Amino acid sequence: MHEIPIAAVSETATDTPLHDTTFKLTDIEKINKIEYHFAKIMHTLGLNLYDDSLSGTPKRVAKMFVKEMFSGLNPDNKPEISLFENRYNYKKMLIEKDITLYSTCEHHFVPIIGKVHVAYIPAKHVIGLSKINRLAEYYAKRPQVQERLTVQILEALKEVLQHHDVAVVIEADHLCVASRGIKDTNSKTVTASYSGQFEDNAVRQEFLSQIQNNK
Repeated sequence: MHEIPIAAVSETATDTPLHDTTFKLTDIEKINKIEYHFAKIMHTLGLNLYDDSLSGTPKRVAKMFVKEMFSGLNPDNKPEISLFENRYNYKKMLIEKDITLYSTCEHHFVPIIGKVHVAYIPAKHVIGLSKINRLAEYYAKRPQVQERLTVQILEALKEVLQHHDVAVVIEADHLCVASRGIKDTNSKTVTASYSGQFEDNAVRQEFLSQIQNNK
């Protein structure tokens, strides 16, 4: 078995764990390496890679991993966030709820599927609404644990807004629970992170009541 380098470049507990050669390969180089190794996995499982249905699978999986499922590992893919002047002096809670979540459990590499709910209280600027979705998607497109994902989205929004009045709640189904192990298809995992004014119970409860409406 080959030894895998594990030297970390992550700075905090909320950073995605990365090793010290993460950014040395181009996307094409990554795709070629993953294609080679995934073909080995398929062969080990006993699959015939000369079959018409299977022969292109290693390349398809490699491209899917690099360009889609785990594209959030490439910082070049981080979305640029549009801020607009808060000309209406809107100071109430702004909520973007039911943002579609597709991520991947880093423990078993199976899907996490759910919803992200985000709120912030505008100061001098507001965020273009679609950019909130894109930011959530960026952090979801990497191997994840739900707790870390929740905090990463919160911290990214705080950085963009330059203040702390932000809240994030995630509700998700984990296929590592539903499709293997205990095979519980009914349970959901809920995580939350609150900052600034949302640490006040009344403000937090207003947010929670809004995202629970019409469910």
